Amino acid sequence: MAGHQLKALVNIEVNKKRVARWYDKRVQAEEFADGDLVWKLILPIETKSLKFRKWSRNWEGPYWISRSAPSNAYILETLEGVEFPRALNGKYLKKVLPQYLGQCIKNLSVDNNPIGWTKY
Repeated sequence: MAGHQLKALVNIEVNKKRVARWYDKRVQAEEFADGDLVWKLILPIETKSLKFRKWSRNWEGPYWISRSAPSNAYILETLEGVEFPRALNGKYLKKVLPQYLGQCIKNLSVDNNPIGWTKY
């Protein structure tokens, strides 16, 4: 009986490794560079506005990537130049799409624009 259980355990581990290999080769990690404009997921995820309920916004921002921290973590900065005190994992960020870039930076002036973005 113990031999069958041990063999089943080995089969489970082999199957897990096979599934992980298949999954990992299709996953593309999102990497951000310093100065990228990103949206931040509103955390904690379960918080919803009582007024709008499921129609509440899921993302807020945009924010600048101020600098990178180890393990896919990033320090964010508001458009006014105020830096967040803690790093945020990259899985809670997404890049601002180019079609929205003009809307995001149209109100920025050269003084509070640390990266040197210009309105186009």
